[in-house]
Amino acid sequence: MPAHSDTMTAASILGEVTDFVRQHVITLEQEFLAHGYPGIAESLQALRGRAQQLGLWAPFLPIEHGGMGLALHHFAPISAALGYSPLGHYALNCQAPDAGNMELLCAHGSEQQKERFLLPLIRGETRSCFAMTEPEFAGSNPLHMATIATRDGDDYIINGHKWFTTGADQSAFTIVMAITGVDANPYERASLIIVPAGTPGYEHVRLIPVMGDEGAGPFSHSEVRFNDCRVPRTNRIEAEGAGFRLAQQRLGPGRIHHCMRWIGVCERAFDLMCRRAATRELSPGKTLASRQTIQNWIAESRAEIDAARLLTMDTSKKLDAQGARAARCQISQIKFHVAAVMQRVLDHAIQIHGAAGLCDDSLLSHWFRHERAARIYDGPDEVHKSVVARELLAHYST
Repeated sequence: MPAHSDTMTAASILGEVTDFVRQHVITLEQEFLAHGYPGIAESLQALRGRAQQLGLWAPFLPIEHGGMGLALHHFAPISAALGYSPLGHYALNCQAPDAGNMELLCAHGSEQQKERFLLPLIRGETRSCFAMTEPEFAGSNPLHMATIATRDGDDYIINGHKWFTTGADQSAFTIVMAITGVDANPYERASLIIVPAGTPGYEHVRLIPVMGDEGAGPFSHSEVRFNDCRVPRTNRIEAEGAGFRLAQQRLGPGRIHHCMRWIGVCERAFDLMCRRAATRELSPGKTLASRQTIQNWIAESRAEIDAARLLTMDTSKKLDAQGARAARCQISQIKFHVAAVMQRVLDHAIQIHGAAGLCDDSLLSHWFRHERAARIYDGPDEVHKSVVARELLAHYST
């Protein structure tokens, strides 16, 4: 695989990725919308092979791990370019949750874990998932869960119930967050443990329909159970009780990835709304674009997208330079701000398209259905707004 980061500038990589998405990835979208992941699985796998041959593979990973070695602030605009299509990130092997799992195992996995789980994931031979949220407890409080991993000799026996486990369908393994120290400090009660697919007691309960669409494979969410599920203690990632800390480290860069992907969604929706406004006639010679309300929506959307991009890029640079802790407030800002911008832009685009925007053969309908979750997962808006407000108000309380 060519080491692009040694020979190309970040701008030229971005240009090549943009061309790849526009020329190759977009061509699979209509089949995807009509027949879902099963209808394009073979074609998409071939496209992933092509991306590998071109050296456009896992741009967020270090070169020594098979990636392109890009810093976060260089990967961020590439994430936006990939977000222009719902298939973009998967085509380059940097989709959630695999991207976060790869980063986690690269930084904290044992050599045995890297050999068995990480390397096939990097090569695109397998997929993975991350089981954290539980239906019985508020997802906004990751400390509050009931899944328990009990020691039994050299093993853990895991019992618990998780849902909205993204990509669990046909995944090779899941990384589950489970309590290993019931009486420990709240931030040191949980551990991250790898559970291979096919382990006795691991149950894939169902695909969860999201506003009527249950999806499949990497484009789905599942309910799973762990029923006396036995795995060796060597499957634990790093120290016992480190689960919360590791999950937080995983989420910082992940939120940058998400926000830039959402900006890519915004850009595609913006293109679609402008094309529709410029060509849809209300009467002979009078297009939607002639109406002031439509003009306002287009102008406001352009300004909001540009502002969201700049705010996210600034946050990615701070995270690269100073770490996730220093950028905590900015990460929360972009999480709720960019998600809200995306929802407004999609809503305007659908309104401009009228009934055509509601059809299930429309990317707008697909995104509106699936990306509404952006204001909920990885911390709901309300939690992130509280983080920002507390930090800002602290300067006024002394």
